[in-house]
Amino acid sequence: MTSRSGRFRRLVPVAALLAGAGLAVVTLSGVLPGRGDTAPAAASVVPQVGTQGLNAVIYATQDKLRRLPGDAASWAGLGAAYVEQARITADPSFYAKAQGALEKSLRLMPIDNVPAMIGMGQLANARHDFAAGQRWGEQAKALSPLTAEVYGVLADALTQLGDADGATRAVQSMLDIHPGVASFTRASYDLELHGRVEDARSALQRALGVSASPDTVAFCHYYLGELAFNAGQLDEASGQYEQGLLAVPGNVALLQGRAKVAAATGKVAAALAGYAQITSRVPLPQYLLEYGELLESVGRGSQAREQYDVLAAQQQLYAAQGSVDDLVASQVAADHGNPAEALRRAQQEWTRRQSVFSADGLAWALHVNGRDSEAVAYADKAAALGWRNATFAYHRGMILTSLGRAVDARAALSQALAINPHFSPLAAPRARQTLAELGGPR
Repeated sequence: MTSRSGRFRRLVPVAALLAGAGLAVVTLSGVLPGRGDTAPAAASVVPQVGTQGLNAVIYATQDKLRRLPGDAASWAGLGAAYVEQARITADPSFYAKAQGALEKSLRLMPIDNVPAMIGMGQLANARHDFAAGQRWGEQAKALSPLTAEVYGVLADALTQLGDADGATRAVQSMLDIHPGVASFTRASYDLELHGRVEDARSALQRALGVSASPDTVAFCHYYLGELAFNAGQLDEASGQYEQGLLAVPGNVALLQGRAKVAAATGKVAAALAGYAQITSRVPLPQYLLEYGELLESVGRGSQAREQYDVLAAQQQLYAAQGSVDDLVASQVAADHGNPAEALRRAQQEWTRRQSVFSADGLAWALHVNGRDSEAVAYADKAAALGWRNATFAYHRGMILTSLGRAVDARAALSQALAINPHFSPLAAPRARQTLAELGGPR
């Protein structure tokens, strides 16, 4: 059997050889990222367009279906567009519309309806039902093993389910079939999760090189900025975010990047204004949490709680539409005063998926409940792939501190701050303080 390292050596060379190939007509919609741990988005079967363009696609498809209500392919396309609309607007009511359209397509064409199966897989992944995403992806793969988007669904699901080898194979299949933005960005994330940051950057640069629209250019610059920010390279991150904004002025993700850099460089007023703008436009849990913690870090606790309340309400809206993210809920509860709820949510998440993400969430929830001897095993699982993740290293360092393992704790906390000294406006100062108390450099 080919080793994991052997498979990873293939990813970037394939990208390099095929960087001049044409770009697939896809859009990029993703699993909601955690704080500072953003993930590339998943490929969809609708055109890569901005918000206005997506609205135009939806209206045109709806008009076509009024004339041709039996067109299964158009129903599948409409469903995929609704999944993308949910991502862009942070409005989970589009999930129900997507499900209705995709199920209509499957009723009209119950056999060999690969586009609808891909759409159902994307919808399941968007709702964080990754097991269902894998099932839909496998069904589509059995019918159409040379369709790149099939492997996008599988890569996203398997990554979140903790099947790192399976995710790598899916990414490689996607690269082999169609090297483009969607496959290169997945390759980048897969490489990053295994600690290969420079290779991940190279894959994103390949993605940028084949980007054929302002939206994909902005998308690639955002994730290049994220790689830089998560490595503590603020000037590089800022440059990437600003280049993306030149391609698509007003892009919310890039404005979030700008706000993060402002906060990290001490421009707190600009950062707060930026977060106020983006959370009013797109109230994604990630943005609300970052805004709340920035407010809390500057002593504006009541305003921070308002953001946490909005986040909780938004989570309820997602849950009502079949999307449950116990990982984010556990994180908020653990960091903001509800240890029992944090552990309950983290344990629920672990029963659904045993990934590095859920391992870290469970480790931290066990820690805030004083169960550090159990927590350290999950912190070790979270570090198993080699991801250079400052938050994970911080969590592990605090757990080891509580266990009295001072040498190991100093190493983990030093690692967190070396990876990204600006990884959290609340946790980074705690890491420095704890490190000083342990006798290590701040």
